[in-house]
Amino acid sequence: MKISKRIKEIREKVNITNEYSLEDAIKELKKVSNVKFTESLDCAVRLGVNPKHADQMVRGTVSLPHGTGKEVKVLVITKGNKAQEALDAGADYAGFEEYLEKIKGGWTDIDVVIATPDSMAELGKLGRILGPRGLMPNPKTGTVTTDVAKAVKEVKAGKIDFRVDKSGIVHASLGKLNFEDKQLADNIKEFLKTIVKLRPSSAKGEYVKSLYLSSTMGPGLKLAKDNVLASIKN
Repeated sequence: MKISKRIKEIREKVNITNEYSLEDAIKELKKVSNVKFTESLDCAVRLGVNPKHADQMVRGTVSLPHGTGKEVKVLVITKGNKAQEALDAGADYAGFEEYLEKIKGGWTDIDVVIATPDSMAELGKLGRILGPRGLMPNPKTGTVTTDVAKAVKEVKAGKIDFRVDKSGIVHASLGKLNFEDKQLADNIKEFLKTIVKLRPSSAKGEYVKSLYLSSTMGPGLKLAKDNVLASIKN
């Protein structure tokens, strides 16, 4: 396989076989970033769970202290005056029938969908469109709620949801490389604390098997797992 000049340059600058401290990994990814846009910082956590078993499904939400650095487009599906509440709180779109029709037509130019409980019967019919894109509201992630204003503000401020994939890995984007190093470290630690708290009681043996940090177009760097996990207990 032909390796691009950009990848060759990165491999000359960073040793991808090393295990890094959280702080050093952030510095290395910033140092080798050589694209014309601001990359995201992504974290992958491999867990010792079997997602095929319902009692080992790891799913949750976390409010990142410094946000994601992304503009999040929020749609609120609701009836009556709740739509105006959502718009006043910062939602990009809010309403009921008109947006159900748009989604039926294939419109999914949004990042998060929030819904009130009384709208879920109709919205649930669009699961084949929203589900595969990770857009279907769920009470467990706080996106099915009567307090739409609070939900919108939390999402806009940096609340993200995550779930383990079929390979037992949780992926999340936790900020931008132009954040300060400490801001990125804070976000990562808050994310990992949440993952640790969600350990299923049925999960046996080692829970967190490995940790990796990467940037959008950069290398994946393995973290010194024990060192990082010890740091989030403090």
